[in-house]
Amino acid sequence: MTTYVLTVTCKSTRGIVAAISGYLADKGCNIVDSSQFDDLQTGMFFMRVSFISEQGESREAITEGFAPVAEKFGMDAKIESSAERMKVLLMVSRFGHCLNDLLYRWKIGALPIDIVGVVSNHFDYQKVVVNHDIPFHHIKVTKDNKPKAEAQLLDLVEQTGTELIVLARYMQVLSDELCQKMSGKIINIHHSFLPSFKGANPYKQAYERGVKLIGATAHYVTADLDEGPIIEQETVRITHAQSADDYVSLGRDVESQVLARAIHAHIHHRTFINGNRTVVFPPSPGSYASERMG
Repeated sequence: MTTYVLTVTCKSTRGIVAAISGYLADKGCNIVDSSQFDDLQTGMFFMRVSFISEQGESREAITEGFAPVAEKFGMDAKIESSAERMKVLLMVSRFGHCLNDLLYRWKIGALPIDIVGVVSNHFDYQKVVVNHDIPFHHIKVTKDNKPKAEAQLLDLVEQTGTELIVLARYMQVLSDELCQKMSGKIINIHHSFLPSFKGANPYKQAYERGVKLIGATAHYVTADLDEGPIIEQETVRITHAQSADDYVSLGRDVESQVLARAIHAHIHHRTFINGNRTVVFPPSPGSYASERMG
């Protein structure tokens, strides 16, 4: 049987959980996992419910029937099917560690997504992408052609039905227009030295300052560069005995892991934007394997 995921965001009030569980029970649905969070500071309520329709109801029928409940509580509610893979567009420049990691996870089934293409402003990874039977799109970006390049990108997003853009170390700034159009649907990865070590060679700067922790941050992209709501972070400890090259190697490894975990949470509808922050529900015990294989 197909597993469905209901996500709900609304103002917190009494009776929400009862209304949701009551509706699903009346529809012959069995809840297999449920997570909720009531933000007492903002007054917002977030919930994710995974369920199975034991009567074989379609997603459309369940969604249509849920409409009065959603309207009563002013919910932003969606019901997704675990059988449908999210369409993802990857973007990369000249650092390929995150791209290669994502392609491998996708190939072995650890990241159940539909990669609709890879966009780059260089040709460095064209062969790698094509060898995976994935469309490669070169969009050159210069100071003079940025509007044209972004128009090409937007056309590609429309043509492929892209639902999520992943900046796998894509080193170009996206316009406010694109950030707004794809709000909550663009994920970026960067080292966690910001704002301390900006610009070129941040790992070299960190080495010269004797930094003892290297980290990475995955976040949703907004018009404020590298300041969008954070989805996932991780750090790795280093010592005085390690070289600047070690810093780079460890940094690439942690960036790859953090980006993959952020994408995994997003495609399984476990992330909710809560102002400048996020609510990220963890996989329930025993559910990761089923999520991994879609």
